[in-house]
Amino acid sequence: MNMKDINLLYKDTIEKNFEGNMESSKRMWEYLENSTAKYKGRTIYALYMPKLFTDEDVEYLRDKIETMYRILIKVINEYFEKEDYRELFGFDKELEELILNRPSYSCLLPICRLDIFYNEEDRSFKFCEFNADGRSSMNEDRELNIAIKLTQVYKDLSDKFEFSSFELFDSWAKTFLEIYNTSENPKEKPYIAITDFLEKGCSIEEFAQFKLAFEKAGCKAEICEIRDFKFDGENLISPTGHKVDAIYRRAVTTDIFTHKSEIQPFLEAVKKRKVVLIGDFCTQIIHNKILFYILHLDRTKAFLTEDEIAYIDAHVPKTVKLSDEFIEKLDVLTAKDKWIIKPEDSYGAKGVYAGIHFSDEEWAELIRKHKDDSYILQEFIMPYASYNIDFKKKNPEFKKYSNLTGIYLYGGKMAGFYSRQSVKEIISTAHDENDIASTVIRKKQG
Repeated sequence: MNMKDINLLYKDTIEKNFEGNMESSKRMWEYLENSTAKYKGRTIYALYMPKLFTDEDVEYLRDKIETMYRILIKVINEYFEKEDYRELFGFDKELEELILNRPSYSCLLPICRLDIFYNEEDRSFKFCEFNADGRSSMNEDRELNIAIKLTQVYKDLSDKFEFSSFELFDSWAKTFLEIYNTSENPKEKPYIAITDFLEKGCSIEEFAQFKLAFEKAGCKAEICEIRDFKFDGENLISPTGHKVDAIYRRAVTTDIFTHKSEIQPFLEAVKKRKVVLIGDFCTQIIHNKILFYILHLDRTKAFLTEDEIAYIDAHVPKTVKLSDEFIEKLDVLTAKDKWIIKPEDSYGAKGVYAGIHFSDEEWAELIRKHKDDSYILQEFIMPYASYNIDFKKKNPEFKKYSNLTGIYLYGGKMAGFYSRQSVKEIISTAHDENDIASTVIRKKQG
């Protein structure tokens, strides 16, 4: 059975006891309302059916996503070593200096989430975006996998199938400490700060889960507002007065530069290498969407293998800078449904526009407004759609939802998934995003 077959099996099982599942959905929602599954203080909005992966799909995606990781590490190293390659990214001098302040530990990309559009029938896929500094939503998946166990369909299928999920907290604490231990003069039990602009941090509840994981690993940890650090020239001091040895950074680079005057103690300690920052600013190399354009350049292909070049051609959407040259060359105004435009450095789908959602006149105005303004022009990928149902609706019915699959990597190894769905083609909190559990299903033996 492929993932499409399993989606239909889950749907058919619900339909056989529709009323029972509608009733059990109330238990699921009640659990979520009282859980830590929060986004900016509000309970996440979730659909009833999980995203069900087979073991075969998990192993296929593990191989594919770890291949992309190895390519990204090559890109980061080339950025460090070659000035002409750095110039392609166009980062300002201050950011470039922070990036080139290379971390002392061995893993250049400790944690990331690579988002893909995955076809659940033929296993083809294209990348949507690469998330480094602010990757999140591990706690949503944890809570959703608890919540689905309360549903009737889960109980009905448990006679014949086993379900499992990915553990994303203790595994990160373990990887974090392994990476930290390759830095200069590591402490046996470092004091760890989990830091962000806390008004922007998507989930304090998630930070609390990571704090607990670090404590289970034998370390003291603190959730810190990034503005409230102090630096005495030798030590970075947390808001509660503790000397910080290592930082788990969740503050995205764009926010750091927007508020840099407010966070000078943090920046000074990082620049002077008085604290171990995981991840460091070199992760911005892969976080910036201009990378999708750079990956297709001959300059990048010059240091990749033939197999890696073929991989890029197959899985990275065609991407160019939004400029007059390419607007004319690629018939962008007359073939709007083929294209999507995105800011080079943003998150949460802010400023993202797909041609299919606009009239010819509206599209032309968007192109005029954003050309030569740090925007990319990218091949539009129609997301794969599968069935789900929202029992919170007055008259619930099965609908096809667009899918976006996020894949976490810890220390270069696949760690788990984050699944989202939307009735629209752009899947984000600004465009009707719904979370769903990411679950592995397999037939019971015997």
